[in-house]
Amino acid sequence: MTRIFDDPDAFVDDALEGFALAHPRVVRRVDGGVVRARPLPAGRVALVVGGGSGHYPAFAGLVGEGMAAGAVCGNIFSSPSAGQATRVALAAEAGGGILFSYGNYAGDVLHFGEAERRLRERGLDVRTVLVTDDIASAPAAEAERRRGIAGDLCVFRVAGASAERGDDLDEVERLARHANDRTRSHGVAFAGCTLPGADKPLFTVPAGMMSIGLGIHGEPGVRDVPMQRARELAATLTAPLLDERPAGAGSRVSVIVNGLGTVKYEELFVLFRHVAALLDAEGIEIVEPECGELVTSLDMAGVSVTLLWLDDELEELWAAPAAAPAFRKGSVSDAPDVDAEPEADRAPDELTVASRAPASTVSLAAAAHARRLLEVAGSAIAARVDELGDLDAIAGDGDHGIGMNRGLEAAISAARDTDEDAGVDALLEAAGDAWSELAGGTSGALWGGAIAELGRALSRADAIDASATAEAVNAATARLQEMGGAVVGDKTMVDAIVPFAEALSASAAQGVPLADAAAEAAVRAQEAATATAGFEPRKGRARPLAERSIGHPDPGAVSFAIIVSALSERTPGKE
Repeated sequence: MTRIFDDPDAFVDDALEGFALAHPRVVRRVDGGVVRARPLPAGRVALVVGGGSGHYPAFAGLVGEGMAAGAVCGNIFSSPSAGQATRVALAAEAGGGILFSYGNYAGDVLHFGEAERRLRERGLDVRTVLVTDDIASAPAAEAERRRGIAGDLCVFRVAGASAERGDDLDEVERLARHANDRTRSHGVAFAGCTLPGADKPLFTVPAGMMSIGLGIHGEPGVRDVPMQRARELAATLTAPLLDERPAGAGSRVSVIVNGLGTVKYEELFVLFRHVAALLDAEGIEIVEPECGELVTSLDMAGVSVTLLWLDDELEELWAAPAAAPAFRKGSVSDAPDVDAEPEADRAPDELTVASRAPASTVSLAAAAHARRLLEVAGSAIAARVDELGDLDAIAGDGDHGIGMNRGLEAAISAARDTDEDAGVDALLEAAGDAWSELAGGTSGALWGGAIAELGRALSRADAIDASATAEAVNAATARLQEMGGAVVGDKTMVDAIVPFAEALSASAAQGVPLADAAAEAAVRAQEAATATAGFEPRKGRARPLAERSIGHPDPGAVSFAIIVSALSERTPGKE
């Protein structure tokens, strides 16, 4: 149980502030995470890692010499937002390009992907390498679907060492991918973890059992089996890794025996002893192993074993010097926590703030109206939070209503704080970022990205009429589908959004006034949302519990219909 906290909602910020104070010569706090205390040398590649908090020393503890240049830190077990990733990357970059690396989770892919797009628009060269080491999360033939767990360390270590020696972005990316291709992990959980402020675990494992392959956020394991002695557990975890020996791999590996939170070091050493014996029996030599807490899950009771199959170039980088708060190797003579004061923050340059042309009269008017419409949407969702939560609980975790409410509250606050001379693009980008950051997860990323795209499209309009609005809604819909990959029939909010966009476009083409076109499209969205009750989900969290959701509409489609129905009453021409 997490016992030391003030406000549970502020736990991550409080922890990051304390972490930066504890390691002032190594890291400094920035909005969205931490970066190195001293800027990188000019022209150096910036490795930026990240994910949800609750996994220390991943991710903040791996920022330092020979490791990452920055870490983006989301809420507990929630992906960071695109805005956070963008800000941390801008604080870390040094002109040599940016490599994002993180575990392969849907929310992280969406948020970091949006950040990569924004940074590319600013003229930066940005690449991404996903970590996919967990063999329990997908079969070998579908390795690209696997999630990232303790193997994060292997990829970050190799990429960080490559960047530290001055390799260019192409080479750092190549070596990071090579390390990921040579990394395999397998884990087991004995008991769940407890979020700050919660009075019960996030998940449970049956008494006397252990869950093979259970994910670091409580994702379902492959199977539950009776508890095993250390020797048998070592075989259970290691044998499948040996079965997946990469093509062309030699006989040298680095081994990570990782504790997930409450399995302590002496226990890990007992397990490591048996893992080492198994590898020795197979004629495999262990090189520079790690045994300890490296990628945790709050107070989760569990362990994992990782094998990084080495070749000459990977071994050189794995063994290279490093000096991060939670990971050290060799001697780094100029490590900032040894003999130098950290430099002051760099002054913002032309990349830290996106340049915008002065807003047009039309864009200013649209921004003022967008502020009011966000408040209308917020009130509509706030009145139905419990209903949406109950609907989501049928085949999900029941937090859809709360997440939508939090996201809208954040968007409304950001819109209110935006300058009066800001156009609709600036206002809705700020609102979308705020929604994404507070709501988190896949839904937050999708709403944030769609709202920002809506603002960009509206800012180009000569007048806010039915045609311009339909064009903007189509742009937002396309962006949302690009980010999430869902199509009509997948039982997601897309099933309501696409019919809404199509109806709005059809009415606009016929010359229907905006107020009437919006009302007709809202009715179509409501009908489409209701129709999702007959669908079987093919995307999202409800997919593993598909049968439970049949007969019930999709919460995301319902919440979208609620919003557009409320907004249709306040479109220009009805107020």
